[in-house]
Amino acid sequence: MSDLFETRGLTFRYPGGSAPAVNDVTVRIPRGSFCAILGPNGSGKSTLINVVSGHFPADAGSIVFGDRELVGLPAHRIARAGIARTYQIPRPFLHLTVLENVALAAMFGGAVLDRDAARARARRWLEFTGLSHRAHVLPGALNLHQTKFLELARALASHPRLVLLDEVLSGLTPSEIDEAVELIRRIREQGTTIVLVEHVMRVVTALADRVVVLDQGRVLAEGTAADVMQRPEVITAYLGRPHA
Repeated sequence: MSDLFETRGLTFRYPGGSAPAVNDVTVRIPRGSFCAILGPNGSGKSTLINVVSGHFPADAGSIVFGDRELVGLPAHRIARAGIARTYQIPRPFLHLTVLENVALAAMFGGAVLDRDAARARARRWLEFTGLSHRAHVLPGALNLHQTKFLELARALASHPRLVLLDEVLSGLTPSEIDEAVELIRRIREQGTTIVLVEHVMRVVTALADRVVVLDQGRVLAEGTAADVMQRPEVITAYLGRPHA
């Protein structure tokens, strides 16, 4: 299986920070795979997603997507290249309806569509995510579960080859998580490559082909979930030395 995406020595430091938040990270993501990024709070998981998606500029290193270098490109050109993302805290356009939010992503994402085609694609993904009945309400009328699924619908409407899911399940109930897991599995079955930042281990073990564990901005371990979570260095990173 060929690689779709790779970072090489990727590094990012917050202004004024004493240590890099992402520190010399090299990760390869095979085409069509499902990779989970794990790590304790503050390990650099969401920062890595922000650097890859162009929201933060890399200080060093390389991001190769297909045969294209992404470092230095603005976020909208990275989205146009075929990378979509969700946010840990959803960010819909509050003055647009649910349908309009999703259609906007279709118009300016990986496949540029006119307004009518974008609305047709939006309806498809709203049906896929179970939000068709909420198409004409404003995002403020949605509950958290529905807002998270709106994030997924927007990401998918941009016709991505790679989807970055940043703690898309946080705040959901166990039954809502189960529903989301089935939805994400269906996305993967359509051939989309997925990178998931998540804390819920049962989700990781149910979905991920491989796991990358970050600690203090560096890659601590990678491999299958069953293998990685048994390693002493990973247990120490999560629980601390006395507990480990």
